[in-house]
Amino acid sequence: MAEAEISPARGGASRGAPSRFRSPDFPRQFGRTRRFSLGAVRDVTLSPDGRRALFLRTEPEDPLAALWSWEDGRERPLAHPRDLTTGPSEPTEEELTRRERARDTASGVTSYAVDGAAELAVFSLDGAVWAVRTRRGEPFPVPAAGPATDPRPSPDGRLVAYVTGGALHVAATDGSGDRRLAAPESDAVTYGLTDHVSAESMGRMRGYWWAPDGSALLVARVDESAVERRYLADPAEPHKPPRVQRYPVAGTANADVTCWLLGLDGSRVPVEWDREKFEYLAAAGWDAHGPLVTVQSRDQRTVRTLAVDPASGGTRVLAEQRDDHWVELVPGAYCRTASGALVVPCEREGTRRLRVGGEVVTPPGLQVRAVLGTDGDSVLFTASDDPVETHVWACSPESGCTRISSTPGVHTGLSRGGTTVLDSLTDDGRQVGVLRADGPPAVITSRAEEPSLLPRPVRLTLGERRLRTALFLPSWYDPQAAGAAPLPVLADPYSGPGLQLVVRGRTWNACVSQWFAEQGYAVLVTDGRGTPGRGPAWEKAVWGDQLTPVLEDQTDALHAAAERYPFLDLDRVGIRGWSFGGWLAAAAVLRRPETFHAAVAGAPAVDPRLYDTHWKERFLGHPAEYPEHYDRCTLTREAESLRRPLLLVHGTTDDNVAFAHTLRMSAALQAAGREHAVLPLSGESHIVSDEVTSMRLLTTQLVFLDKALRP
Repeated sequence: MAEAEISPARGGASRGAPSRFRSPDFPRQFGRTRRFSLGAVRDVTLSPDGRRALFLRTEPEDPLAALWSWEDGRERPLAHPRDLTTGPSEPTEEELTRRERARDTASGVTSYAVDGAAELAVFSLDGAVWAVRTRRGEPFPVPAAGPATDPRPSPDGRLVAYVTGGALHVAATDGSGDRRLAAPESDAVTYGLTDHVSAESMGRMRGYWWAPDGSALLVARVDESAVERRYLADPAEPHKPPRVQRYPVAGTANADVTCWLLGLDGSRVPVEWDREKFEYLAAAGWDAHGPLVTVQSRDQRTVRTLAVDPASGGTRVLAEQRDDHWVELVPGAYCRTASGALVVPCEREGTRRLRVGGEVVTPPGLQVRAVLGTDGDSVLFTASDDPVETHVWACSPESGCTRISSTPGVHTGLSRGGTTVLDSLTDDGRQVGVLRADGPPAVITSRAEEPSLLPRPVRLTLGERRLRTALFLPSWYDPQAAGAAPLPVLADPYSGPGLQLVVRGRTWNACVSQWFAEQGYAVLVTDGRGTPGRGPAWEKAVWGDQLTPVLEDQTDALHAAAERYPFLDLDRVGIRGWSFGGWLAAAAVLRRPETFHAAVAGAPAVDPRLYDTHWKERFLGHPAEYPEHYDRCTLTREAESLRRPLLLVHGTTDDNVAFAHTLRMSAALQAAGREHAVLPLSGESHIVSDEVTSMRLLTTQLVFLDKALRP
């Protein structure tokens, strides 16, 4: 159905409600701006003195990202893709994979690295290596041996390392003296890159680290020869060969990841640790005190941080963390301050806390979310004492822990040389501010479009478990007006690990929820057990069963909200979601048809045995040891229970949640004689980036829900 043909809200309108489709421009804007991400400031880097900031930014309607410099309130472009001649090259497959893992929908200069003084910035563009002096001059090419990925300058800025064809190379900034430090021994081996689970499930996006003096590198070697292959093809493009992906599904072999110390003098020293017990390389780095690696056991119940002897490759344990369920990897942790104090998380008194140099420095009740970095002996981190807010904190030996951000919202940032950059998401939108000790606050300009529809959430705390919930109502709806009819309800959760939707900030998800509300729904978003921000026990309540407690929380929130707001019509309840949320939506109509009457399940991971090792074994254990955990979470086994309308939506080239999940679910439903609908998104991966597809996906879901709940 074309956008102009969508029927107005029916059955939920009060007197004075609109007689036509509400907010018709929003779906188009949502797709055109790529979820309002275009034009936003991102990937900020500070110079050591804190005077200059580098960052990436696109234009509001242009996905080509450029590199910019900010100093004393003045912005200056450093490198724009349109000004650089790269020839007919395309981004490498490794670069495209990195963007997918990073959920990056931009193109152009999508990442960069700087030397120790932030005087030289290096980036790849369509496989070519470029560099620019950040204080002066124009971008210049760095000749490379082949299409390059992840170029990084040495700390002194004299050399550039990069990966091409799985081999790690080093060259001077003018391209002279190019040397191959490590060459892959087979097509399944790479040096200097990550494997799938490291990037997707552990958040480790890097594969090599320079020594501070630039004489050597700590390099990850990834051997995927034992990892299962997947073949990703778009059925709409039958002339194109499938892309081979190494994807370790739960219970199968992971990539063999080792670390090597590669000297510019040709030396090659292996880093030694008990890889039989600790097969995951969770984090690594090289600071003034030497190389550092953090490793995790296959069952994820033990994490060790190891100091590495740069001469012998031998290691010694600096810290160890154990947990009966799993040890949560805290982003940015496992680093050291200038004096050598180790920064690691620990879990005490129901709180994820921070330990610096053996001393626990954060109080009970303040849940540490991420370590943002160190500046001297000060540690910058994010934490929450209220799960709907995340603030930036600094901890130093002199002043203890001090909160830096003040406005209610979700904040992150970085600090260097007495300057702090705060990236703040509040109810008014997103802003990147600069706080300097010797000057007034400043702002790095965002060029992102303002949404044409602003969310109006009513934030609630519901039920015995104090479920954080947001209720979105139509702006035109007055439940007290004469003739006002009850509103059908649309549950719009994610409610899975690693992501909150109910926060004090104007997220794109909230804008979408408000758009559905404007069409005549009461939209309910609830963060249940398993979501972050409420402490280890809350997160780990889903161990062994990722669906039952989560679905119970959605049901409890729905009934508690209806008790408070009687105009919520519990005889007409839909649910929609994507990824984990799509899995949850499908489970809702299969297991609770008396409560949920229609579902849109986007990219649902309906069979956990098809998902990757690190992510799925974290919550369900190894399938050979806990087959019952996987059985109770496999929705294809419950296909005959479907009695409600169900729309399955999936990208045909999804390399995260494979299209096979939806195909198998549909086959099981077909075999059981259960009517359902399937919408394949041709050529789309896990993140829908095509403007038209993204736009139409919103209106298609609305039409489906209207037919099911407001016929």
